[in-house]
Amino acid sequence: MTKLRIIAGRFGSRLISADVGRATHPMGDRVRSALFARLLSHRSIDGARVLDAFAGTGALGLEALSRGAGSATFIERDRVALRALKNNVKLLGVDEQVMVVSTPVKTWLDTRDQSDLYDIILADPPYNYPQPETVSRLVEALQPGGLMILSYPGRLRVPYQPIGVVVVDDFRSYGEATLAVFQKLLDH
Repeated sequence: MTKLRIIAGRFGSRLISADVGRATHPMGDRVRSALFARLLSHRSIDGARVLDAFAGTGALGLEALSRGAGSATFIERDRVALRALKNNVKLLGVDEQVMVVSTPVKTWLDTRDQSDLYDIILADPPYNYPQPETVSRLVEALQPGGLMILSYPGRLRVPYQPIGVVVVDDFRSYGEATLAVFQKLLDH
């Protein structure tokens, strides 16, 4: 049975299931650690509303909850990954802070309540199917001033073109993964 470790916060060092077969590519400790270091260099997570798009095991959203996020919404379509995600939520006892949505991210974007906005969006789409159009639409769900961190294969250019209301704040490579930080402008 494959396990991932929650890195820091109230669930620090707890193990969660990463048994998802080939359905997803769970982000390793090193890249998750770098992601949260980048995030924390820009803003506090305390009380934040977090969206974990392409959630897989839920490791990113659960790490955010561990570090003080107020709530997390997980979007995942794969049944095997959903089973692991729901087990991880139950294992950590965060059911009341979590909403799990079983649908493709694009479908969720098409049907979501437009007034439902997030402070932080964590996006780690499948590397073999990066979905740049869907990823670019995720900023629709971001609060003004909010951050989106995108993980994508390091060998590619950022598969997202900022569209006026979002700027690339930072991007760095960590082996096979590159992390890009986008911030929604306050005056739009």
